[in-house]
Amino acid sequence: MNTVSHRKSCIDDISLIDAHYQNFAFKRHYHLDYHLGLITAGQQQYYFNGASHQAGAGQLVIMPPGEIHDGQPEQQQGYKVKVFSITPDWLDHQACELSGNCQVYFPQHNVTDSQLFCQLSQLHTQLSDPHFPQLAKDCMPIEYFSQFISRYSQIRPQHVVPLGSKDLLQLRDYLMANLDQKISLDNLAALCELSPSQLLRQFKKATGMTPYAWLARLRLEHAMALLKAGYSCTDVAYHVGFYDQAHFTRTFRLTFGVAPSEIK
Repeated sequence: MNTVSHRKSCIDDISLIDAHYQNFAFKRHYHLDYHLGLITAGQQQYYFNGASHQAGAGQLVIMPPGEIHDGQPEQQQGYKVKVFSITPDWLDHQACELSGNCQVYFPQHNVTDSQLFCQLSQLHTQLSDPHFPQLAKDCMPIEYFSQFISRYSQIRPQHVVPLGSKDLLQLRDYLMANLDQKISLDNLAALCELSPSQLLRQFKKATGMTPYAWLARLRLEHAMALLKAGYSCTDVAYHVGFYDQAHFTRTFRLTFGVAPSEIK
């Protein structure tokens, strides 16, 4: 049986997920935030950076924003994972205060570090514990994620993905501003000063996804953020371009393994 719990932490920029995925398989997708997954039991198999990988109990899986990946159980009993969902701004701010380098990335996507794993596992539980001292909740994320940044980050190289006269980030900003609108391939191609077939080929080569699948994920990622911010399911569905509430609920559950109404 698959069980998934999404909840807020005491820090606005950090959300928490506890999950046991016994037979749930994530299709290839991306996130807008950093997802740091602590595998606490079982084995996860995932596609990332053009290859298949495995992660087992005691390992930390690092998924940066925008990176295409999937995930599924490696064995019949599935796997259990604790996930930190962290905004890029928060992590970049910690890196900037730590070393002066505000733009960092993590060249490793799978880390074995027993001390850090133990610290982050405890932090994951304590951030949503109402009885845990507030001062500790304020200090421990900075302390532990500073260790994480110090050990495993490097200065992020400038990386622009060109799409005609625009780049992928500019296209994302346009789509984010128009999530509730009907968007056609002709619209996007004109924006990038490409033909529709040129844009389709270049986009798929750059991201590994079609523009439609990429936009669908963007809508759902933004929907998750709005639900965590306290907006109603009806308002969120409309805001991100779903005009059928049942379709939104069904698609959201198939994507995240949990219904929109269960996001807290």
